[in-house]
Amino acid sequence: MKLHRTTRGVRLEHDGQFFALPDESWDRLINRDHLVDRLREVAARGAGVRALDADALAPLDGQEVWAAGVTYIRSRTARMEESRGSGAEAFYDAVYEAARPELFFKASPWRVRGPGQPVRIRRDARWSVPEPELALCVNASGAIVGWTIGNDMSSRDIEGENPLYLPQAKIYDGSCALGPALLVREAPLPHDTAIALTIRREGRVAFEAETTLSRMRRSQEELVEYLYRETSFPHGCVLLTGTGIVPPDGFTLRSGDEVAIQVAPIGTLVNRVE
Repeated sequence: MKLHRTTRGVRLEHDGQFFALPDESWDRLINRDHLVDRLREVAARGAGVRALDADALAPLDGQEVWAAGVTYIRSRTARMEESRGSGAEAFYDAVYEAARPELFFKASPWRVRGPGQPVRIRRDARWSVPEPELALCVNASGAIVGWTIGNDMSSRDIEGENPLYLPQAKIYDGSCALGPALLVREAPLPHDTAIALTIRREGRVAFEAETTLSRMRRSQEELVEYLYRETSFPHGCVLLTGTGIVPPDGFTLRSGDEVAIQVAPIGTLVNRVE
């Protein structure tokens, strides 16, 4: 089952049908006990339609977005390469092996873009990339209630200059996209689930790559447990779980590029770069 947050309210997608949830706010819905049972009840009692009747929005409302770093070996390598000139590469090697994960604030809800909406690159950055990630929807109690796709837009030259510049490299208007929907299921996604990134420039593929969840060093539950240790989230939060795909060092995004991230059970998140 998938939940869509739209311009006309929340919609449930189940077995090719869409059902309206007119009395449910997004924040209340994702914090419901027995969410899967509630959605099955809606599908059983409602009259479904074949098409989504409104434009899709990012699948969050009052939730902050946080992110985990250096959870894949490719991410560790990329961070070490970009930081070599500053002497900070050892930090990324150390955090990959450490017991405590790297967790950082990524975006307030109003900075997040939904499917089809433009993402941005910083005007003062020279080296910008998308980071395709599996994103967890976590309720106020710290339980994972669903999965979506995240694009953690990053300025590699700013972060590489000094690790203390991480907030500037990661947090700015249009630096995060989520969507196209929230997958809700009882069982977690299998380890062989693929995450694919395709960047098109002027109609041609400029870069593409794929990884799987099996290449993550840390479990989803571990990341959530650390995030919730001393931090409360009254409406829940969205947690990006890190990237295993980083374009080569000579590649940087340009205005007009199209970024498509696919996780088959969830769908494809497509955003154009402003």
